[in-house]
Amino acid sequence: MMDSAWSTSHRNPSVKDKYILLLLFLLFLTLSPQHLGWLRLTDRSGSRKAAQDGWISLLAVAATLWTSFPFYLLLQQENVNKKTFKESVKPGWHYFGRKMDVADFEWMMWFSTFRNHILFALVGHVIFAKIFTIIAPKHRSLIFAMYGGLAVLVTMGWTFMALVLSHCIILYSVALVKKKWMCFAAGLSTLASIKLEPYNSWQEALVTGSFDLQDVLFYGGCGFSIMRCMSFALENCEKKDGNYTFCDLLKYNFYLPFFFFGPIMTFDRYHVQANNTQLTRKEREMWNITTKALLHLGVILVVDVFFHYLYILTIPSDMKLVTKLSDWCLAGLAYSNLVYDWVKAAVMFGVINTVATLDHLDPPQPPKCITMLYVFAETHFDRGINDWLCKYVYDYIGCDHDNIFKELFATICTFAVTTLWLGPCELVYIWSFFNCFGLNFELWVAKFFSLPPFSMIEGSMGEAMSRRIRGVFNAANFWAIVLYNVLSLNSLEFAKTVGRRLIFKGFPLSTLSVLFVTYCGVQLVKERERQQALQEEPEPATPVDGAKEKAE
Repeated sequence: MMDSAWSTSHRNPSVKDKYILLLLFLLFLTLSPQHLGWLRLTDRSGSRKAAQDGWISLLAVAATLWTSFPFYLLLQQENVNKKTFKESVKPGWHYFGRKMDVADFEWMMWFSTFRNHILFALVGHVIFAKIFTIIAPKHRSLIFAMYGGLAVLVTMGWTFMALVLSHCIILYSVALVKKKWMCFAAGLSTLASIKLEPYNSWQEALVTGSFDLQDVLFYGGCGFSIMRCMSFALENCEKKDGNYTFCDLLKYNFYLPFFFFGPIMTFDRYHVQANNTQLTRKEREMWNITTKALLHLGVILVVDVFFHYLYILTIPSDMKLVTKLSDWCLAGLAYSNLVYDWVKAAVMFGVINTVATLDHLDPPQPPKCITMLYVFAETHFDRGINDWLCKYVYDYIGCDHDNIFKELFATICTFAVTTLWLGPCELVYIWSFFNCFGLNFELWVAKFFSLPPFSMIEGSMGEAMSRRIRGVFNAANFWAIVLYNVLSLNSLEFAKTVGRRLIFKGFPLSTLSVLFVTYCGVQLVKERERQQALQEEPEPATPVDGAKEKAE
């Protein structure tokens, strides 16, 4: 039975708790930077367009607030006092009498359980790298690798180091042949050896000792190492004169910030940047690095507050509780889980990227916010893996992505590699199938509507009307992205429940109202992208008045 502090704090919430719960959930759903600045009914010029955007923004936030009410009602009732919550809700802020949602192992590992260990390793890398960058800038990539290799050896033992080196030796030997198909075959076979039974268990048993992070570091270290070795091998195939050295591979592979948790930086980019001796900073670069670091710290603190008041990660695991939620609340729960996953990826990769930027590298940026996604082509939560797949599989096979059959083959190959990377299982198969279908379906629809008479009808429309019609399809696409990806974050049963309620049981009121609010959000995103495109567009050069010059 759960203790009295838990029961009292949830059965009889204070007035202050009520306002905190509502405020936190509203803040969580509007956490992304893309939402900031939406709440304006007009701009300085008082334009009609700005007023329309302001009213749409107000509607979106009002819908978010309406979605948050059921969470408050849920958390004040006795039905949260269940066995499900015992496993993933642990003691938290004793002073405030709040329990903490610990359902996400990754977040707890990074910012709670092993925070000091990770911080110690990264700070040591920064100090070590800075000293030797000043002393010997020409050899800094070698220094990075030496520190990284030593850290891996101390953490995981000599057997793990020997295993990683054996992967490097095998793939380097294949790279010397300079046949891409052989590099892919060897790389994917090696990756399969740590993802499929019984080979993965046999290799994992080689790692000596026993500690809590052993599984995570083993699969993360081996997996990312193999993907980096494949990038090295494929780039070596492109090298016209000679081969890259084995030392180049080791310097690339054992860069500590990327070693265990990514992101993956393709070899061609890393090799150029790590061996660059002209180490200069752009204007205000250190200020931007400091600002981003403080921003990440602020987000970590905000997420910690959320974990003590809103149990959005634990609630989907109790299907009896989920069935009691309203349609709006269920939609908000699914969406907020994806927003949280984006926040987690942005912060975790952001911390690593901050360290890499201090080393004068330009690492892969954090993923695009889920709120800004309305097409499958931009859907990813790890930009490093996405860049790797696009460069070596998707773009290589699909070329210009204009041919339907080439695109189909390219997406199938891409998601086949992704399935192997994630670890083959039923849930991953379903996730890969639906995302592969969504990506191709977008191309099919675009091709279909590019044919007469649809292309002629759209051509006769104004730009605004065309954007509105596309926004309707994008709104439906947005919820397809949510449903296809929430099953990998929570469970297949939860995704089926959300889909059933929003598409069938909630039709027409809940379905159309949710789509309408989503449509408003998509229009705001499209308008923001349009404004950004106009700002980034280079100004036309002012023509020189030749006649005037002659006269002068």
